Amino acid sequence: MTYYLLRQQAASNYPAFDSVLAIQYCRMDGHQCMCLIRSKGYDGMAKGWLCTTMLRRCSSHIFKTVILLFIVSFLWLQLRIVNLKPDLFMSQKNHFSDPELTFFANFSAIVNSVNTTTPANLMMLSDTIEEINTVQAVNNIEKFGPLNENDVVIVIQVHNRAQYLYALIESLRQAQNINQTLLVFSHDIFDAHINALIQRIDFTKVMQIFYPNSIQLHPNEFPGHDPKDCPRNMKKEEALRKGCNNAKNPDLYGHYREAKFTQTKHHWWWKVNHLMDGLHITKNHIGPVLLLEEDHYVAPDFLYILRMMENLKITKCPQCNILCLGTYVKSYNYAAFTKKIEIVKWLSSKHNMGMVINRTLWNQIKKCAKAFCSFDDYNWDWSLQHVSATCLPAPLTAMVAIAPRIFHIGECGVHHRGKDCSSDRVVHKVMRVLSSSSHHLFPETLTVHQSFRKPFKAPKGNGGWGDFRDHSLCCSQVKNSSIDCS
Repeated sequence: MTYYLLRQQAASNYPAFDSVLAIQYCRMDGHQCMCLIRSKGYDGMAKGWLCTTMLRRCSSHIFKTVILLFIVSFLWLQLRIVNLKPDLFMSQKNHFSDPELTFFANFSAIVNSVNTTTPANLMMLSDTIEEINTVQAVNNIEKFGPLNENDVVIVIQVHNRAQYLYALIESLRQAQNINQTLLVFSHDIFDAHINALIQRIDFTKVMQIFYPNSIQLHPNEFPGHDPKDCPRNMKKEEALRKGCNNAKNPDLYGHYREAKFTQTKHHWWWKVNHLMDGLHITKNHIGPVLLLEEDHYVAPDFLYILRMMENLKITKCPQCNILCLGTYVKSYNYAAFTKKIEIVKWLSSKHNMGMVINRTLWNQIKKCAKAFCSFDDYNWDWSLQHVSATCLPAPLTAMVAIAPRIFHIGECGVHHRGKDCSSDRVVHKVMRVLSSSSHHLFPETLTVHQSFRKPFKAPKGNGGWGDFRDHSLCCSQVKNSSIDCS
């Protein structure tokens, strides 16, 4: 349009230029204006008034265009700020990328679209769970084929934090070779929204199992909270006078059981027993079993690193019986540590995330069922530490990825109640760490570093597990009746 107007101006003042075809450019040459013009009757430089007019007109149109764009942009920005939701505004304020902004929006859309309900009463719910556990349906097995004996089985312990679980599932979706695994979700709550998240999985084989002795199924009786049970902080003398159910069996700190804490250890023990010895699909499985929880998040190369560590174990650490893909580091340096593997004595507080075990180790642990089930600690990992120190042929030795491939994203849970229980902040942090370190993932080789640490004593229990009913229930969940757990 600018060239057209300039051409018209030139034609009206200089008839010789009535056939101007193109104005190539205009510039200042010292103090003189020069324009290159092409026409039927003239090819060359135009000077003086015509050039000045062209530049002035061009500048005028550019200036008007800039003003118009500024006004439009200003109005759009005002409308945008008015319509921003607070959480989205905060996300932009924190410089979250587009994938981060949409990550949990997708979760909300899925949850809001669920049109299923939980069975109306406990009897129906119990029957539903029993049927699911009996049928042992495996989704997507026609698409991805049967489980091979050395495939990776990933078992995920799930409670009620759907948003964390969604983040974990989406991270699994992006992992290399995830289609060659079996995902087993183990639940202690039947929840329609959580079930919907799992039923949507289309990238590998998947199944669900449900802990049959959950608080949800036994809300007013053991192993839930029986109204006749002793309150946690009641003194033993008062409990004996009152005659409450477990008056004779407080823990080593004088406290009585709390079902919401004991359930986690029961669920963990049942889950691994059921996976190893109760499922048809895994009865001949001898490969790696990765233990995850709902508030974990995996790196794209976690399976790649797992397989490399398995191969490294054969030559560098045949005595290692646990692989650990997660660590609780506060800062991440993949450039320095992506290839480095550490060999250490397994410590429950450091190496309980992203543990990889196999059937050989499980058979040893299962023989120590009594030590696990009677140890006065409501934590499964501290109980396993006790088994390692007192019952196994040798303490557990771990091969640990120094640069973690499993991350803990849970801000709130059994042991922590933060002010902000939203998973957004930590998930976004992990996403940014993995994005910025993507060129350091999938290393070609791994190197082993032996750590020499002072030997540690067998742990003293944290309590919460003094009730003999918990000991008995724990023992009853061992599938092999030949093991003495009494």
